[in-house]
Amino acid sequence: MSTVLVTGGAGYIGSHAVRALAEAGYDVVVYDDLSMGHAEAVERLARRFPSRRISFVRGDIGDGPAVAKALHDSRAEAVMHFAARLLVGESVEKPVIYYKTNVMGTLTVLAAMADAGVKRFVFSSTCATFGEPVSIPIDENHPQRPVNTYGETKLAIERALPHLERGTGLKSIALRYFNAAGADPDGLVGEDHKPEEHLIPRAIAATTGGAGLTIFGEDYPTPDGTCIRDYIHVSDLAAAHVLALRSLEEGGPSGFYNLGNGEGMSVRQVIDAVERVTGRTVPHTVGPRRPGDPAQLVGSSARIRRELGWAPRFAALDTIVGTAWAWHQTHPQGYA
Repeated sequence: MSTVLVTGGAGYIGSHAVRALAEAGYDVVVYDDLSMGHAEAVERLARRFPSRRISFVRGDIGDGPAVAKALHDSRAEAVMHFAARLLVGESVEKPVIYYKTNVMGTLTVLAAMADAGVKRFVFSSTCATFGEPVSIPIDENHPQRPVNTYGETKLAIERALPHLERGTGLKSIALRYFNAAGADPDGLVGEDHKPEEHLIPRAIAATTGGAGLTIFGEDYPTPDGTCIRDYIHVSDLAAAHVLALRSLEEGGPSGFYNLGNGEGMSVRQVIDAVERVTGRTVPHTVGPRRPGDPAQLVGSSARIRRELGWAPRFAALDTIVGTAWAWHQTHPQGYA
């Protein structure tokens, strides 16, 4: 089985993808600067899968020679690219650093791949490329009009990929996923961001004496006035990345797929689910809307189900919350 270089593989989604790759028989080289990732996650995965080669290289995706060396030394035959900045609010306030990392950094990785002759690329994209939806659920042909810098930077790479294929022969699949949530059901890896921005872990933290949760806006045109999002379990996302890679290995075409459960949940519904699962109250207040937040994002994953045979295993919101709750109970300080 071949070797895959996983940029951002020490992070939340990346570490779950590393696990899925190891289970599928791949060797993995994690390339991560540890600005948001955790070396402990990679070490745990290496211990869990001793028959697979799982190694770690600390490096920045903007460092072309370092990326080139990692590709050369690993003899990787494919790249899964997760390394990125991903906070919507921050992207609006600090657009330059988002373009520097998400666009220039990714192009640096792609240039190194072209020089090394690595022809398979699985790209972590986002539903933020769509902006305010004109129809629900959002399918792959929905207009892409991002309303924040994060979505714009991801769309810039999506638009570059067909040109790279024509010029270099690079085959790629971009996966536009909705709200990643939950944790590895076995508790091997999980979500540990500092600071934490995602709703479910923040709600869980609020139940255990952490900072109270803020609902950003309750005047949206939704049934209860709060934002609606499509929550997808992180392990289901990871499985989709392996299917995408396998498709490219088998000669399948380049393309893009949406990844969601197809059912939207409001912020208040998520709070209710956390209270059901934990048996505790989620202290919360209501604040103003955040810039760049669409009212509703719900995806259709019909195409990837049909073409690649993907299906979520952990679709129910309470199940997703339950795996997150189990992780945070056993890792109250994260990987520390």
